[in-house]
Amino acid sequence: MPAAQESGQAVTWTAMVSRGYDHSRPAVRFGDLIWTGRELLDRAAGAADWLDTLGLEPGVPVPALVATSADALALVIGGAGSGHPLAPLGVRMTTYEIAAVVNEMSAQVLLAQAEFTDLAGQVADLSGRRVAIVPELPLSARALTASPDELAAVLHTSGTTGLPKPVPMTQRRLAARARVNGSLCGLDPDSFYGGSAPFHHIAGLGNIAVALAAGALITGLPRFTVEGWTLLRDLGTTHTSMVPAMLETLLAAGEARHETLRTLQYGGAPVRPGTLRRTYEAMPGVRMLNMFGQTEGSPISVLTPEDHREAVAGRTELLRSVGRAAPGVEVRVADAGPDGIGEIHARADHFFRIDTEGWLHSGDLGRIAQDGYLYLVGRSTDMIIRGGENVHPLEVETVLTTHPGVADAAVLGVPDERLGQTVVAFVVPADLDAPPPSAELRSHTRARLSGFKVPVRWWFVNDLPRNANGKVVRRRLREPHEGGTRA
Repeated sequence: MPAAQESGQAVTWTAMVSRGYDHSRPAVRFGDLIWTGRELLDRAAGAADWLDTLGLEPGVPVPALVATSADALALVIGGAGSGHPLAPLGVRMTTYEIAAVVNEMSAQVLLAQAEFTDLAGQVADLSGRRVAIVPELPLSARALTASPDELAAVLHTSGTTGLPKPVPMTQRRLAARARVNGSLCGLDPDSFYGGSAPFHHIAGLGNIAVALAAGALITGLPRFTVEGWTLLRDLGTTHTSMVPAMLETLLAAGEARHETLRTLQYGGAPVRPGTLRRTYEAMPGVRMLNMFGQTEGSPISVLTPEDHREAVAGRTELLRSVGRAAPGVEVRVADAGPDGIGEIHARADHFFRIDTEGWLHSGDLGRIAQDGYLYLVGRSTDMIIRGGENVHPLEVETVLTTHPGVADAAVLGVPDERLGQTVVAFVVPADLDAPPPSAELRSHTRARLSGFKVPVRWWFVNDLPRNANGKVVRRRLREPHEGGTRA
């Protein structure tokens, strides 16, 4: 192999995976099923052989209803190495939502694991596709190959404001992402990765693809539960990823301990100082990382294990940031206002959706502090304009969730005759039977934010509307016309 390729500058993701699993050690473990590295590659080759029989157009993404499993891994590897890149779809979405995505794709075949046969049939009826049920994958000695600019896989955005958009992942850029993310997380052939994010999500297949490139042992859960976490603990996993709400669930249940865990990667929200301290008490040696990114490109920035230790030592403000630019990433704030806030743009070899100059337009608004730490204030599409002043919901929500009586919060702009819009908060109390007084929440927020950012109305709710990927769907937040629980 030429020196440039060996150094990783032109290697494909398929080559990284093939090199990482050319051995007889365990590589995949789901329940009682254990495959060695060599068997994983041979099953992937068998998947490639099967995909070749389906009359698929070369290079065209294939929609697939699959969940995290040994077969799903083999299908993704086999598809990437045979010119049939998989596009996993959310199996918890409605048939109409799935069909809408499938209708935007040119492939005429819909793959499905046997457990999703009924769902696939309903989607096929709505989209006019032919269903191919995944069989028991045979072993094959076929070599899996790909060129750097071929597609390895396609993931879709979560679609909180419209139809999910496809994000094509080329071999070259997925390999670059695997190198950056794998290095930050300390993934290597001696690692054991186990996650619980949906397979079609960047935190699901996206993180699994990184672990595969590292040659790690892999397992997974169909969804997060406390019982599932104890299973990962009993198996001896060393790496995982989650959102802070999951961590707080484990702490509340007294089950956060994990003796073998080396790295806990999280994202989607900041972790509270108290939660971080309790996590270190439960897992004293764990490395905590907050990676900021999106399906279109990740990581953009990272709050490192050292940052988290500094936060526990007193610099708690670091936890409100998403860290500094990840290795190899150039970050800028575009069209910044007087407050330094603008849209976050980033450029790196491991981003998937970029403009002609290589910039990823994140759609996230934020500012970069003098020390290089990046602070997010929300999505550009979520911005509230109150009396000519810009209010960013995420900024308000982050402050609200630092109150000990608040488990979760979402902020929404509603029409106002005098101000154009005003700010309303939906709060999930830590104790549903004893929510904090609105005056207390108001003063807590006002002490940390300008007055125009403080919500004028407060509603207590049992939970927030979220999509299958766990993101709040703001368009489903509504003030009750009557009844409801108002602070």
